[in-house]
Amino acid sequence: MGCSKDGTTGEKPPKSKIKIGKESYETSLGTYCWKGTCVDAIGSVERLKGKVPVKVKPNEEIRFVIDYEPKPNDFHLTQTNEGKEKEVTVRDNRFVVPTEEGIYYYDYGVWWMDEKEEHLSHGDASYAFVLEVK
Repeated sequence: MGCSKDGTTGEKPPKSKIKIGKESYETSLGTYCWKGTCVDAIGSVERLKGKVPVKVKPNEEIRFVIDYEPKPNDFHLTQTNEGKEKEVTVRDNRFVVPTEEGIYYYDYGVWWMDEKEEHLSHGDASYAFVLEVK
């Protein structure tokens, strides 16, 4: 998949936040390709070590907010708990946290894919955050 310099603005991908109820929390930008520049970052678990997890209730709904137009049109969410990775379904920029208590690391990968050329990306970014279900 290629990454073009067209269709995106700014030197880096836009910031992404998670919204829980009325509260918003920043995520950590990781690996990305933007305006022809690609940057690699360490994985989310290592990158977020020492960060205080955001406390959430079991089955709480989390919403992703990216204040940028156009919105990304392809995305994947991976959850890591006790070394095990799992793909999580995202619908309408929302997902539900697990019912089991614990510390959960998330990687939210988003792509700005070309509307006409199937394998052409105008940019992509990975955002990470950590939640504690209590």
